[in-house]
This record gives sequence, structure tokens and C-alpha cells, in this order.
Amino acid sequence: MTGARQHIRAAIQACLILAFFAGTAWAHSGPPFPIVSTQVAGPYEVSVWTDPDTTDDGTAAGRFWVTLKPTAAGPTVPADARVVVSITPADRAGATLEASAESLDRDPNRRFVALLMDHEGRYRVGVAIDSPLGHADLESAVDATYDLRPAPYLIVVFAMPFVLVGFLWIKLLLRRRRKAA
Repeated sequence: MTGARQHIRAAIQACLILAFFAGTAWAHSGPPFPIVSTQVAGPYEVSVWTDPDTTDDGTAAGRFWVTLKPTAAGPTVPADARVVVSITPADRAGATLEASAESLDRDPNRRFVALLMDHEGRYRVGVAIDSPLGHADLESAVDATYDLRPAPYLIVVFAMPFVLVGFLWIKLLLRRRRKAA
């Protein structure tokens, strides 16, 4: 009987360790996707990608990546170009939030900004670009959702039926072995 108890104890310990480290495995909520793909706006060719996660804790989880390319002037956008991303709830009344997108890796062609999306639903997304090359405005929309994965402690809840079935199976095997002997 001690062998069966050791196996059960090991299975329970494995479930607890899995539940403890599950939070670190969920650091990324999924891949971004394009809401504007290579659209010409003014003197730029623009792409906008987003990962529109909604949060209740006030963290800015609505992430936007803007890629710019001049249509004629040169290989890069001027370093002093200003890119402003704004979001407005499209499904209810709400304030417009906006922020300047900062260069990624000091590359003026690639910009990033995170904005607070405080509820699930549709948001209008605006991108305004100002530089010595000229001005451009883009409009798009995106549906924001909560990260739909279960909480880390639920791994234990989901694993428990398998642990219990394993326990009963081992108990049945040991009982059969005793009867045979």
C-alpha cells in the first residue's frame, strides 16, 4: 500500500507545482494581428497591428504597433515624426484616449504605444502622423476582449479528476493483487 500512496503523493505534488508555476507561463496573451495592412495615407505607407486586451485593473493592455514607410522621399521616416494613436469606444459613450507612439529600437519607421481599454467591445482607432514629409490620418476599428484563459489555480481543479481516477485505478490494482496472492 505504501507504493500506491507514494504515487498518489507524487501526482498531487506535480499538480501543485504545475499550478504554482502556471502564472509565469501565461505572460503572453496571444499574437498581435493587423487592423490596417499597408495602406497609403498622405506621404506614408502605413500598417497598424494590435493586441487589444481589456483590463479591469487599470493597466494599459491595448497594444498598438505602427509601421511607417515613406511613399517617395527616402528609406526612413524623419526621427522627429510624431505618431499619435487614439481609441474611442464605438459601442457606448466614453472618452477618447490618445498617446504618442514611441520608436522601437530607435527605428523611426516602427512605433509602439499601449492604451487602456477598460471594457469589452468595439473601439474606433485613429492614427495621426505629422512630420516634415506631411500629415496623414487613418481610421480603423478593433474589438477588445478580456484574456479568456482560466486562472492559474484552476489547473489544480481541472487536474483533480485525473488524479482521483489514477488513485482509484491504483487502489483497484492493489486489491486485485492481494486477492490473487
